[in-house]
Amino acid sequence: MPVEFISATHISDDHRKVGTGFTGFDPAYTRRFVHALDDGGFDWTLCAYGSPSPDSLQLGQFVANNSERVKPMIAHRPGFQFPTQVAKAFAGLDRISGGRVGIHIISGGADVEQRREGDYTTKVQRYERSDEFVQILRKVWYEDGPISFEGKHYRFEDFQTDIKPVHGEIPVSIGGSSAEAYDVGGRLGDIFGLWGEPLRETAEQIAAVNAVADAAGRPRPRIWNSFRPIVAPTDELAWEKAHAILAQTRAALATPDAAALARWNGEDPQNVGSVRLRKVAERGDVHDRCLWTPLAKELRGAGSTTALVGSYETVAAALVDYTEIGVDLLSIRGWDVFNDMVDYGRHVVPLVRQELAHREATGTAPVLNPDSRPALAA
Repeated sequence: MPVEFISATHISDDHRKVGTGFTGFDPAYTRRFVHALDDGGFDWTLCAYGSPSPDSLQLGQFVANNSERVKPMIAHRPGFQFPTQVAKAFAGLDRISGGRVGIHIISGGADVEQRREGDYTTKVQRYERSDEFVQILRKVWYEDGPISFEGKHYRFEDFQTDIKPVHGEIPVSIGGSSAEAYDVGGRLGDIFGLWGEPLRETAEQIAAVNAVADAAGRPRPRIWNSFRPIVAPTDELAWEKAHAILAQTRAALATPDAAALARWNGEDPQNVGSVRLRKVAERGDVHDRCLWTPLAKELRGAGSTTALVGSYETVAAALVDYTEIGVDLLSIRGWDVFNDMVDYGRHVVPLVRQELAHREATGTAPVLNPDSRPALAA
């Protein structure tokens, strides 16, 4: 399967700017954003999950109803709806969308966020629950009923539904950087999501997930890697833009509203992915070709906050570097979210696809040594 591109569905003009948090749902803006994703050639768009945000499944249906090709990857946090109900809902939306739905399992990395919706489980318990949850989804989607299940977190008898996915399956994505995430994702995931770390660390995480899949005797998950690129026509202009964004971020983080938001989010996120990003940022500002970490440092490693900085050609080459170590889905969303997304679709996505097509047509071997960087094909 060729490399695919994924973005994220933004739902208001100032959605998730630094220091604001959730700021509402503007359907007209969201519709415009989804149309631009279609026009930009993106394959997937993440419909994120958070306690203050719109229901992610509703947002996924909005995306499906307002697009022709882009596929909603709908984040879902197990524990708040019974899995048989979720399996039916996703299968139904998959049929409505013509087979374009994926589910991204969010087990939950922050106790404070889980408790906002009444979940007081531990991290280990949440991953155990996600394990059972995915097993049940697949039983409902792929097996003829009636089906029964008895586990530590879920139990039911003789469930049956005729609502099945269009293509016989719905891709299940699992993300994280902990041993628990590697285990569940390697054994059960069709896709595994990582935040943007340097090539060497990313390759190590991919190897850890693949080892679990190999031990389980199942196909290795496709790898999804997330970045926040900062692009411009030249490297010089891109770096000017990057430092301007950093200055704006620092100013925004100094406001009382941002301080309150940081306390609400738990100051320094302790999920393993955020801790890893902070450690990468402490080692230096720039890694590999153009991975830039000061924004991740300022934002305490919260979410996907590492940037690839450079001209369209430089950032495209950096994305190709990640495909060489086994990344299959390239997640790119920006800081000026709408305009950056349009720029990616016009200038970056075509360059990456052109380079990968050139290599496939000419039989060019991938470069496996992360210290060696090929230039994009002329």
